[in-house]
Amino acid sequence: MAVTEQLNLDMKQAMKDKDKLKLGTIRMVKAAFQNEAIKFKKDSLSEDEELTVLARELKQRKDSLQEFEEAGRQDLVDKLHEEIEVIQAYMPEQLSDEELEQIVQQTIEEVQAESKKDMGKVMGALMPKVKGKADGNKVNQLVQKHLS
Repeated sequence: MAVTEQLNLDMKQAMKDKDKLKLGTIRMVKAAFQNEAIKFKKDSLSEDEELTVLARELKQRKDSLQEFEEAGRQDLVDKLHEEIEVIQAYMPEQLSDEELEQIVQQTIEEVQAESKKDMGKVMGALMPKVKGKADGNKVNQLVQKHLS
């Protein structure tokens, strides 16, 4: 089932359950999808584009989470944790550390990277393979570790 269809079903269920946080989060995600479609002058997004939007929404919340924790705003931290859980439910299963490590090593071999100068080449080939399945910062750190 496409992400948009699942969002619609879950939105109806959240309305029935009177789950305001989940409903609000789903509406924000749907609005982000719609804004992205308008931006690219499309009627709807492909699954790959939807994953990109979901990953961006997740990253924004994780970045905000860190700032709110530093500011001591526990009320907002709790709300963001719940929003992150809702969004992660629509993301593909995340790669384990071992799987990610293996993909990084394979990609480095494929592009024949030898030093940190080749970082861009490796990341360019690697990110489409792990899109939505791994955190970009984590991937970046692994690539740097292997190219050192």
